[in-house]
Amino acid sequence: MAITKVPQTSRLQIKVESGTNTSGQTAYKVRSYSNLKPDAADADVHAVGQALAALQQHPVASISRQDDARLISQ
Repeated sequence: MAITKVPQTSRLQIKVESGTNTSGQTAYKVRSYSNLKPDAADADVHAVGQALAALQQHPVASISRQDDARLISQ
């Protein structure tokens, strides 16, 4: 049985430091930008993430991409 992966949605996530919690550890917030083209190149998505990171008030901890897909058996 063959399985086919069908891309559905994609989003860019930027994790920023937002201060510290009650135990003194760094707290984070994630800013998500949805409706990316699922076939967008990773390098292009990262470049957009870096451009958006430069606009953030707080330090950026990470830039990531999250893809969702359906798996269809044929």
